[in-house]
Amino acid sequence: MTGDQRKKITMLMINMFIAIGSFGIIIPILPAYLESINQGGTAAGLFIAIFAGAQFIFSPIAGKWTDQYGRRKMIIYGLSGLTLSMFIFYASNSIWVLYASRAVGGIGCAMLVPAIFAYIADITTMEQRAKGNSLVSAAMSLGIVVGPGIGGFLAGFGLKFPILISALVSLVSVLFSILLLKESKTTPIGESAEMPPDESMVRKIARSVKMPYFIPLIITLVMSFGLIAYESVIGLYLDNQFQSSAKDIAVMVTATGIVSVIVQLFVVDRIVNRYGERSVLNVFITVAAAGFLFSLFASSYSLFFIISLFIFLSTSILRPVLNTLISKLAGNEQGFAMGMNNAYMSIGNVLGPTLAGLLYDVEITYPFILGFVLLVITLFITFTWQKRSLKAKTVI
Repeated sequence: MTGDQRKKITMLMINMFIAIGSFGIIIPILPAYLESINQGGTAAGLFIAIFAGAQFIFSPIAGKWTDQYGRRKMIIYGLSGLTLSMFIFYASNSIWVLYASRAVGGIGCAMLVPAIFAYIADITTMEQRAKGNSLVSAAMSLGIVVGPGIGGFLAGFGLKFPILISALVSLVSVLFSILLLKESKTTPIGESAEMPPDESMVRKIARSVKMPYFIPLIITLVMSFGLIAYESVIGLYLDNQFQSSAKDIAVMVTATGIVSVIVQLFVVDRIVNRYGERSVLNVFITVAAAGFLFSLFASSYSLFFIISLFIFLSTSILRPVLNTLISKLAGNEQGFAMGMNNAYMSIGNVLGPTLAGLLYDVEITYPFILGFVLLVITLFITFTWQKRSLKAKTVI
């Protein structure tokens, strides 16, 4: 990569880290804060669902705007939305205003994420794309790991102090993006390829079914569903099965996050260049499915910890590989494709914790069984899709 590419990717990584970290910074203060305003588990669940729901609803629209109006504008608008949501959160103790702040944050994230990945597609070659996507994905993973830690440290200065700091840092990121980030889209703004001017969200979802990257979108949905379902019940499961402490759970979450960052920074690009996206996809969907299966038979915290590392390692490789595969198949509709990618991911993020919680109350192993079954089905669909794609190329 050239020096200019590295500078642009570094700025995108910083923006992504701030966006994801600002969301994670709330996690350690949320239980105490909700208790202070006489709210509980329902409100905590709605915080996640409203954010993911707003992200899902707005992602297809934001993806289209990314192609129409340019990557730079959508990155700045997305960061601005996230900044505004944090200031709203800081300024009010009304639960309904707080819900509104999460909706604003979800819309901001819907604008930001597709635009960043579309920007990466603009400034990289096909050979460089896996590297660019893995670097941005590593920034996301780092935000997930570091955000809660920063939030816990800053909470010592006041329960809502982390929110204020997050809002101010996000505001600085907006200003730097306005001053330093240049537009990456090389074709004239507004000329976004074969896209009907007025599509409803339902039509966008329907149109995505006919796209060559539909199967990778489905894999994205299943992966997001399985991972967030796993994360949402893992603490309860560890407590129930192994009497794990809060420290044990925190160590596991942090370790899996660090593994994700290392793998995305140093491993993904190398294995994709050597084996190709499709082979990597097959191998690590299989590893993730095996992880869900073996977790059912883990007899100790240590064994469950090791299995969890393999699950998170697999998903940390699958995420940038899927982004790269979708990007390569999207052609000139990078914004639309990445918007749909974000939308499918959001569907998984909404349904995963909801269904996992319901199943856990019936039988604590059911969420893991569901994850295993879905991944096996996805693996079968992936093999079928790859076989058909290979036949189509042979015919041509």
